[in-house]
Amino acid sequence: QVQLVESGGGLVQAGGSLRLSCAASGRTFNSIGWFRQAPGKEREFVGSVMWSGGVTYYADSVKGRFTISRDNAKNTVILQMSSLRPEDTAVYYCAVCRRLGLSGTPDEYDYWGQGTQVTVSS
Repeated sequence: QVQLVESGGGLVQAGGSLRLSCAASGRTFNSIGWFRQAPGKEREFVGSVMWSGGVTYYADSVKGRFTISRDNAKNTVILQMSSLRPEDTAVYYCAVCRRLGLSGTPDEYDYWGQGTQVTVSS
């Protein structure tokens, strides 16, 4: 089992920034990903990071605006979001993947956090 706890969501104006954290504990894993889900839409990949080495992979929709980093000592991954847009409004989830490589497919992730709401006002 892996336990994941997200924090840092909230309300921000368009163009602003937010920082989400995901604290992980439990079994080992290969990568941590961030996903988001807006009302009435499917869960969407945001980005992911290899736990060892720190290689990152981003969705085109957030590339250049969002950055994922990790703190191995604290078992925490950070999603730094800037230049936020109203279309970034969603519940954001972190998840861990035990298979090799980086994946943007939700079904390939093994454990999920409870999610944190991000709302961007226009």
